[in-house]
Amino acid sequence: MTIRYVVFDFDGTLADTSEAFMYAWNKLADKYRYKKIKLEQIETIKKLNMKERSALLNFPLYKIPFVMPELIKLYKDSIVDITLFPGVKSLLEKLKKKGYKIAIISSNSEENIKNALKRNHADHLITDVISAKRIFGKDKTIDQFLKIKKLQASEMIYIGDEIRDIIACKKSNVKIVWVEWGYDGLEVIKSAEPDYMVKEPDEILEIVKK
Repeated sequence: MTIRYVVFDFDGTLADTSEAFMYAWNKLADKYRYKKIKLEQIETIKKLNMKERSALLNFPLYKIPFVMPELIKLYKDSIVDITLFPGVKSLLEKLKKKGYKIAIISSNSEENIKNALKRNHADHLITDVISAKRIFGKDKTIDQFLKIKKLQASEMIYIGDEIRDIIACKKSNVKIVWVEWGYDGLEVIKSAEPDYMVKEPDEILEIVKK
């Protein structure tokens, strides 16, 4: 069946938010006495799974649902510094020109995403921005999206950078493209077996057209 919707994650997939995340995290670390992140640590952190990151940052995983709303609010302060990855805007323009509908399903807030898109002059390229309320429950949001848009799972493809994106898509029976420039490195995601893996944004267009 032909793909109708190309759906993207936001942080680490469309937008380089690593410094904004670091700023927000370090504000939380000051408040709750977690370990701070240094810019030079980011590449190393990408190679660690969630448990390893938790240990490194002295942060209990069970607290993620409790600190996420505060983290997202702090992140908002750095929205001015967020840029799209090289080649991403061109990809979105090509997808739109070919008639695909483009949406975003992300754990970030709708407000943050829309503000960042507007600052990068890409808001006109996106038809829907949806915030997944649960950081580890993105499959529920994907299922709801399919139902609302009256789509078969085969009519949508998801583009993400984290292992939780891959797991969510497999639960929803949606094909997923993993991008290597995001938050989770190959060492973290390879066991989850994404349907496709890409190194450059333009590779996504070729996959969608198949």
